[in-house]
Amino acid sequence: MAITPEIIKQVTAQLYDRSLRGIPTDTMRGLELADRNESNETARHTLKIMMQSAQAAYEGGHFICSDAGIPVFFIRVGTQANFSGNVRQAITEGFADLVKTIHPPLLPHVTHPLTLERGYEGKGMPIVTFDLLDDADYIDITCSPKALGSGRWAALEIFSFPDLDTIEAYVLDVVIRAGSQPCPPVVIGVGIGGTFDYAAKMAKEATLRPIGESHPEPLVASIEKRLLNAINQTGFGPMGTGGDNTAMSVHVNYAAGHGFTPVAVAFNCWINRRTRARIFNDCSVEILE
Repeated sequence: MAITPEIIKQVTAQLYDRSLRGIPTDTMRGLELADRNESNETARHTLKIMMQSAQAAYEGGHFICSDAGIPVFFIRVGTQANFSGNVRQAITEGFADLVKTIHPPLLPHVTHPLTLERGYEGKGMPIVTFDLLDDADYIDITCSPKALGSGRWAALEIFSFPDLDTIEAYVLDVVIRAGSQPCPPVVIGVGIGGTFDYAAKMAKEATLRPIGESHPEPLVASIEKRLLNAINQTGFGPMGTGGDNTAMSVHVNYAAGHGFTPVAVAFNCWINRRTRARIFNDCSVEILE
């Protein structure tokens, strides 16, 4: 048996649609925790509005935010997975079909980088990253649309043999420059090492890790904890209203590299859009998030 283009079209479109109408369970827990430990009255009120908005969107099937972003998919392909047609084409066609049928309609956020013409399709769209997954007979698909608030403030710099203080200072500087514009409380992903492109990929993937799940290596987990504490002392707070909760979580990924060390920082806004499913060779579907 083989995974068909039709099931890929269906699942990827559904993941994108669903990501716009609710927030992940771990994100709701993150907002609840922020509300409990927040000392600023205005910030607490803002957090309650966020949670109420997310619940109302979920119950009513509405979009949480009018900026639906652009479709971004992270796909891990099992080495035992079989396909009966083109995968990339199926994802593109799935998004095109969704544009025609989704309600309310999507705003035309897909932008040509040279002419600034806006629409629903374009070169390289949807944005899809593929990785391999050994000994698996399925594809694992995560959808995480990227909108203006969080996408605009991602940054990357390359250092030569930096120490941890230098790396952490850079991450904090990126957060301070972003201020409240990524719509906090945010999830921050950090990619350290590898190459220019791989560091950015690691940072993006780090934002997908569930809130409250620390890196398994104690050294990296300690970096995450220090950065979270420092970022929450900036005082930007929920949606810039001030307070103790500028970030819900900081997640760090790293890879070995050369002596030059790229450091990339990526943001997800408070909605933290993330949906995930697996499609098996028999075309059965398992919803994971």
